[in-house]
Amino acid sequence: MNCRRHGSKPTIALWMLVAVADVAILASTGLLAILLVLAALAVVTGVGVMAARSLGRPEPQPVKVVARRRR
Repeated sequence: MNCRRHGSKPTIALWMLVAVADVAILASTGLLAILLVLAALAVVTGVGVMAARSLGRPEPQPVKVVARRRR
């Protein structure tokens, strides 16, 4: 039985073909599409950074209420 390993050259060639097709699609749609993709990437990155920062921060401890009686 003849089978190829994962990550062989035809697989890499297929991904390179996909990358070339992506560049061709972006070039044909123009500068506006590239700017929209970059803006979306910036928004996703910003949300990811904010989420990572909020996950790294510990939650504030609740304030203990001290009940005192009047004498």
